[in-house]
Amino acid sequence: MNNLGSILEKAQIQPSVRAERECITGGPTTAALCELAAAGLVRMFDPEKQIFCETYLRTENGMKREGVSHRYTMMTLLGLARYERFGHRSPIAIAPVFDALVHDITWINTAGDLGLLIWSCAELSPERLPELYKRIDARGALARFGDGRRGSTFELAWYLTGLASCYLAGHSDLPGLSEQTAATRGILEANCGPSGVYGHLSRGSSWAGRFRGRIGSFADQVYPTIAFARLSQALQDSKARQLALRTASRMCELQGSKGEWSWHYDSVTGRVFSRYPVFSVHQHAMGPMMLFAASEATGRDFSDAIYKGLAWINNNELGQDFIEPSLGLVWRCIYLDRWDASTDAALRFIQLRKGFISADRLNVRYECRPYELGWLLYAFGDKCFR
Repeated sequence: MNNLGSILEKAQIQPSVRAERECITGGPTTAALCELAAAGLVRMFDPEKQIFCETYLRTENGMKREGVSHRYTMMTLLGLARYERFGHRSPIAIAPVFDALVHDITWINTAGDLGLLIWSCAELSPERLPELYKRIDARGALARFGDGRRGSTFELAWYLTGLASCYLAGHSDLPGLSEQTAATRGILEANCGPSGVYGHLSRGSSWAGRFRGRIGSFADQVYPTIAFARLSQALQDSKARQLALRTASRMCELQGSKGEWSWHYDSVTGRVFSRYPVFSVHQHAMGPMMLFAASEATGRDFSDAIYKGLAWINNNELGQDFIEPSLGLVWRCIYLDRWDASTDAALRFIQLRKGFISADRLNVRYECRPYELGWLLYAFGDKCFR
C-alpha cells in the first residue's frame, strides 16, 4: 500500500462514542447521512455524459438538473471512492467516470481544476500519476492559469493538495514537483493573516486583490488547512502542521453558537466579516473535512466543533430540518436578500451587530450540488457507523 493509502486507512481521529452514533441534538447518524448522500447522487448524475450536474434544484415542475461540472465530478468521485474504500457500495461506477475525465483534459481552465485532477488521480489511480502529471504540464500551472497569477486561495489550495498527494502516493520524483510545491505554499502563506485567517486573493496581484485579498470565504479557510495538513504528512513538515492547526483553531474560536460557520472572514482582524449565507455543505462536509484533516496531522481532537456544526442541519435559526430524505439531499443554505446581506456585513464589520437576525428576513435556497454530497462522503465515509 502506498503512503497515501496508509494514511487514509490509519490516520482516523475517532470522535466520542455519543458523537459517532448520533448528532448532538438527536439528529441522524453519520451512517444515515452517508447513505442518503450516496443515494441522492444518482439523481445528479448524467449516465450518458458520464458526468455530474452543476446544480440540482427545485422548480415549479419538480426537481431539475442544470448544467454539468467537471470540478464537482472530481470532488464527488473522491467522496464516493473513500466511501467505497471503507466497506460501502458506491451506487455509481467510479472508474468509467474518472477515465472520461482523464481522457479529455480540454476542460481544465484553472490551476485549481488541475490540482483537483491530480488529487483525484492520487487517490483513485496512483499508478497513472506520472503520465497524467506530464500530460497536463502541471509544473507550469501557476504561470499558465489566471488563478495562479491572481493567487486565488482556495484554488491554489486544491493545487497544493494535489501536489502533496503526489508525494503521499509515492511519486516524489515528478519533474518540478518540489519547485511547484514551494511556490504554491509561498503564495498561500502570504495570503494568510496573523491570526490564521486567509484572504481570497494575493493582495498585490490586482486591483481586486487589494480588497478581496483581505476578505476570505469559509472555503478560503477550509482548503488551505487541508492542503497544509496533507503537506505536513507528506514531508513531515512542522511548519505546515502549525499552519493547519492555527487556522483550524481560529475557525473553531469563530464558530457560532448554533455551530454555524460564517461565510466571510477578515484576514487582518481575524474576525467574522459577514455571517450569511450559512451553507449546509460547510456544516456537514467542508467544516468536518477541515477539522478531521487538522486532527489527523496534528493529533488535536476537534470532535466537539465538528458535531456541533453538524447539528446545525436540523437545529438552526429557522428551526428547519435541511435534510430531504425523499430526494437524498440536504438543502443548500440559509441566505439574506442582497441588500440585507450587505447591510448585515457592514454592521458586523464595524461591530454594531452580533448573533442572529430576525428569522422572517431569512430565506432557504432549495437546491443542492453534487460536490456537497461528495464532500460529505469524503468527510465521514471512513468514520460512519451502522
